[in-house]
Amino acid sequence: MNFNSPSRVATAHAITDLLAAKGVDTRDELHAWLGHQDNRATLRAVKGVGPKSVDYIGNLVGRSHVAVDAHLRTFAADAGVSDLRYEQLQAAYEKAATLLGHERGGLEHAVWRFKAGRSTQHRTPSDRQCLR
Repeated sequence: MNFNSPSRVATAHAITDLLAAKGVDTRDELHAWLGHQDNRATLRAVKGVGPKSVDYIGNLVGRSHVAVDAHLRTFAADAGVSDLRYEQLQAAYEKAATLLGHERGGLEHAVWRFKAGRSTQHRTPSDRQCLR
């Protein structure tokens, strides 16, 4: 997050307040809490939190989600897959990960790093394997 943005700071505070009110204090508790769709919907109700944010937070606590962002959209468009809603593009990445025998979050991270312009020498072995 760009914490130089007042709106993002407000969003971070609102997320923190929500989790504290729900009794979510640890990484493991957040991991478990995010396993329930109603809790994910509650988090989405926070101003500034969309599906990508929820999926990204899940990845940070050990859940394996595809958090679709501009890099993943560009990668898909380069492959001829464009104009899909968030959920549709996420499902396409998840299916690709399954077909390739990769973990969802690992494929997402490899594509993100690739589109972010990291050179091959800075990619991890798992990044290179996912992109083959």
